[in-house]
Amino acid sequence: MGLPFEVIPSPVKEILNKGVEPVQAVEELALQKINSVRELCGDRDWIVGADTIILIDGQIYGKPRDRDDAGKMLGYFSERSHEVITAVALFNGKTKIIDCRSVISTVTFAPLTDGEIDWYLDSGEWQGAAGAYKIQGLASCFISNISGSYSSIVGLPLREFYVMLRDNCYF
Repeated sequence: MGLPFEVIPSPVKEILNKGVEPVQAVEELALQKINSVRELCGDRDWIVGADTIILIDGQIYGKPRDRDDAGKMLGYFSERSHEVITAVALFNGKTKIIDCRSVISTVTFAPLTDGEIDWYLDSGEWQGAAGAYKIQGLASCFISNISGSYSSIVGLPLREFYVMLRDNCYF
């Protein structure tokens, strides 16, 4: 039995526009993903796009370029808190309405040793992850505190997504 939906990877290059506020930037990426799927496949009943960025000291962190970049990110996050901003966008193919919402949560890392960072980098789990970590995986060992939405930190704010579906007459 297959999934009741089709997963279509978005070809969007996740490039943030300079001078744009972080929440607006991540919402633009989520909307770009919806629009790219619409261009590739036409309007579907529902299309969901989401994106996540990390914000610390006014600097935005997306996905690391390579292992060295990932190691620098993790080292910088050690013993510090940062914001995780996730946007989710929902397109209703029947009404042609797009709803987009963001969630900001805070993650605090425990102190990390160079050995711990190398161990995590060796796992490969950092690849394709905003901030070079996946809280739902091995990096959970490094997290001393979270404030906000766990599912948003993972990459899809489930409460907000549910409310969007409800508000757009799905229920």
